[in-house]
Amino acid sequence: MKISVITVVYNAQDTIKRCIESVIGQNYNNIEYIIIDGGSTDNSLQIINQYKSHIKVLISEPDQGIYDAINKGIRLATGEIIGILNADDFFADLEVLSAVAQAFSNSDTEIIYGNLDYINSAGKITRKWKSHKCGKNSFNRGFMPPHPTFYCRRYLFEKHGFYSLEYGSAGDYELMARFLHKWQVRSFYLNKVMVKMQVGGISNSNLMSRFKAWSFDLKAMRKNNVFLPVLAIVLKPLRKISQFL
Repeated sequence: MKISVITVVYNAQDTIKRCIESVIGQNYNNIEYIIIDGGSTDNSLQIINQYKSHIKVLISEPDQGIYDAINKGIRLATGEIIGILNADDFFADLEVLSAVAQAFSNSDTEIIYGNLDYINSAGKITRKWKSHKCGKNSFNRGFMPPHPTFYCRRYLFEKHGFYSLEYGSAGDYELMARFLHKWQVRSFYLNKVMVKMQVGGISNSNLMSRFKAWSFDLKAMRKNNVFLPVLAIVLKPLRKISQFL
């Protein structure tokens, strides 16, 4: 089973090396690695080129943002399974993709997701995002799986659509709500820390950014038939409290 891993990069010279090495160091050997660079002006490309022999596709050109870049990578992918690993993130251990492949091969599931650790710039864990099984009404109660751990069969994008550019920083939430909630795609919760994610995402940078993210979440919920979306908006951040405990 070929797994296509897509990394989107823009001026990530401080973290891209760690990200790439976590991919090429996996003990699973059927990986198609795709890197989509948005036209970095720092040393990101020079670092990436050091690993060119491990990269199936490398594109560097301007784009319309992270979800446009991800869509480019998906359209170029040939793997049966597709996952996203952003330039600031890295796999938690060398067996993540083996576990992903095993989860897909052992069932008729079409999507898997797992757990995620947030770390600071020193590598210390600051939050633990432990997910759970997605039920029929989970999104109505503010559920969202960690997007960096989200892997799905490639045909789902042709069947249910790619990442939309209409939802700002909530583009990942909207796609997962569309696949898991609206269309009830079969999923499997892999109870394993899959990714270490460095804190400092665009949706949490300041109060105005957080407000915009909430408005995009609400728009995504309404689009994908989440019941009582205003209540789900309230519950969604409340679910994060346990991540700090």
